[in-house]
Amino acid sequence: MGIYVNPGNASFEMSRFSDIYVDKSMLITQTNRVYRTERRFLCVSRPRRFGKSMAANMLTAYYSKGCDSGRLFSGLAMEKEDSFPVHLNRHNVIRWDVQRFLDGKRSIDTFIDEIERMVIRDLQREFPECGSFPEGSRLRAVLDEIYGERGEGFVFIIDEWDCLFRMAKERKKVQKEYLDFLRGLFKGAEYVELAYITGILPIKKYGEHSALNIFEEYSLTDPKSLGKYFGFTAEEVKEQCEIHGVDFREMERWYDGYLIEGCHVYNPKSVADALTWKEFRSYWTGTETYEALKVYIDRNFDGLKEAVVGMLGGIQCRIRPEKFQNDMTTFGSKDDVLTLLVHLGYLSYDRKNSEVSIPNLEITQEFLNVVDSPDWGGLTEALNRSDELLKNFG
Repeated sequence: MGIYVNPGNASFEMSRFSDIYVDKSMLITQTNRVYRTERRFLCVSRPRRFGKSMAANMLTAYYSKGCDSGRLFSGLAMEKEDSFPVHLNRHNVIRWDVQRFLDGKRSIDTFIDEIERMVIRDLQREFPECGSFPEGSRLRAVLDEIYGERGEGFVFIIDEWDCLFRMAKERKKVQKEYLDFLRGLFKGAEYVELAYITGILPIKKYGEHSALNIFEEYSLTDPKSLGKYFGFTAEEVKEQCEIHGVDFREMERWYDGYLIEGCHVYNPKSVADALTWKEFRSYWTGTETYEALKVYIDRNFDGLKEAVVGMLGGIQCRIRPEKFQNDMTTFGSKDDVLTLLVHLGYLSYDRKNSEVSIPNLEITQEFLNVVDSPDWGGLTEALNRSDELLKNFG
């Protein structure tokens, strides 16, 4: 068992046996379905604290040869599927969290080399018969050699893949080098059995084209078949409320509002905290900062502020998300900013009507904090008193 190659299942075990656990194991049916097919490259983007890492930990525990996870899936829905025993702990898994390699400004220039060095170190331990690899070997070359010698492929699971684009927003050169690294690692590589990468942002575009067009995108603006795995569904929340003796209607008022492919989805972080502490308040927004929202909506592109005021009054705003460049600096219109706020979790997107809205009471309070400032001038006069606004969610 290594750290990055064929890791164990301890992280998933902690989630699996926690007081609040919602079974999302059927996600594995989706990854098994595309295993070793042309659609084996998945990029799944969703907001912070919406269960990205838990899903990555679950997939690692399921596929990795480095552990025995049968008991962790006992009683879960996936256990009944025909494909469950076919792949359970039968694959070489390479797993890393990009955020672990970006711990400061100095690491930005070296993190790609560090990822390669650490993964290759684990590969040498796992495949000693392939010999030692020269200092400075590239990860792709090492994987090609192992595949050629052993005929064994790899399942890749990368968490927080887009961390660089959030930490080093203006570092275009490093961003391009990083995308080139990923493209070189995955494109045309026979050793890739499955690649599952997750983050907040979809894959960065250059102009109208994705820099990694081999990946199928699953996001809040285009969830495809994975919508119900992006958070807790209403049925799942209702069940947990019954177990923990919490008022479902109040949970709905505070945290419902993300509509994904016709499915009502709740923020797992907020729901779990409300179930734990038996108190309804803003939990998820406490993980972000006031400035994180303010800096984007203060960019008053063609009536952005007026659109925010309208949404606070219950009006939906039509957008065109397809031109968004999937980064946090390239903004040319109101639509770009509003699309980013969808990916960050501040807005809900109705794909059928191409409209965004403020999802719930928790997020409404965060927007009210932003607009309650002198910078917004007379626009806030269009709003009712805050108490009246909050009643809209009653």
